[in-house]
Amino acid sequence: MPLYKDLSDDVAKILIWEFDKDEELDVDFLLEPENQDKILGYHPNKIAEVLMVRKMLKVLLPDHKILYRENGEPYLFPQDFHISISHSYPLAALAISTKKVGIDLEKRKEKIKNIRHKFVLHEDLYIDNSKEMDFLTAIWCVKEALYKIHHSKHWSLKKHYDVLPFELQEQFTVKSRVYDLENEDFFKAQIFFFDHYCFAVVD
Repeated sequence: MPLYKDLSDDVAKILIWEFDKDEELDVDFLLEPENQDKILGYHPNKIAEVLMVRKMLKVLLPDHKILYRENGEPYLFPQDFHISISHSYPLAALAISTKKVGIDLEKRKEKIKNIRHKFVLHEDLYIDNSKEMDFLTAIWCVKEALYKIHHSKHWSLKKHYDVLPFELQEQFTVKSRVYDLENEDFFKAQIFFFDHYCFAVVD
């Protein structure tokens, strides 16, 4: 399982790995006993994504394991670091940080245009439609990563998450906002475009 990208800094370890079909991923060794039932019925590609994340964890923090809260949110045990997970087969990404972090990895696909109306609101004012797919993918990635660190079951990506104006580059930083009628919080998001993917880190 080769290392695809290392985007680590002084605060967080952020790795992206690529699936190697010739490498054995031992479910019994890699997957926590608490999660064995969770993968029953999963597609083989989905199982590979889950196990790749566990293999990365074994490299970074071999004495830790990934468990899930009732709402499905993953967390590390022991709980001495924050964690975020994303995958888009054949890639998987893991972030381990001393502070809250959210990541999202998405393959760039034209079909994202079909759901633009579901997650874009104020961003309509600055999207360059000649580069619509990449603008939408970046916005989606940021909002998904934001949701992982600041979420509510009553919120929507369209109405409660903003990505402030930006210009597309291979790598850039953008401001983002989570808000409701009473409060708002601002976050920094880093965006990376590589090959056929977009990757966002929000902290």
